Amino acid sequence: MKNLFKKLLKKKIKISIVESCTGGMLSSAITSISGASKIFGLGLITYSNDAKINILKVKKKTIKKYGAVSAECCKEMVNCLSKISKAQINISITGIAGPNGGTKLKPVGLVYIGLKKNNKILITKNIFKSRERIKIQKATIKRTLDMINSFI
Repeated sequence: MKNLFKKLLKKKIKISIVESCTGGMLSSAITSISGASKIFGLGLITYSNDAKINILKVKKKTIKKYGAVSAECCKEMVNCLSKISKAQINISITGIAGPNGGTKLKPVGLVYIGLKKNNKILITKNIFKSRERIKIQKATIKRTLDMINSFI
């Protein structure tokens, strides 16, 4: 994390995050470093569908048609965040951390991560094999940090 922090600082890049299944863990990891305000602009936890719709302005029909855990919702989340934050890099995370809530089509461990830098958007579908909530959340944070690192 510290190397990524230094890289973002050196390039004068600010990031903002909207999290769902990680419940603020990514924002917490970043703000645990002294001086985080130089690279961290905004962190939102839109855990419920209502929060995604009312705070972020994700379209209700997107969630109804594809679900909150979908590439489509993840993309809308990151696009909506970029309108609010004005950061150079915006990140969205939505998934099923378990141990309950999964289905055959959307199993526990399914997490979508979205990154937007300027007009370039990357949405990844990840399936973490663990059935343990904390392990899925930590794996999501690690994958997201790796993505940010390779994105800048």
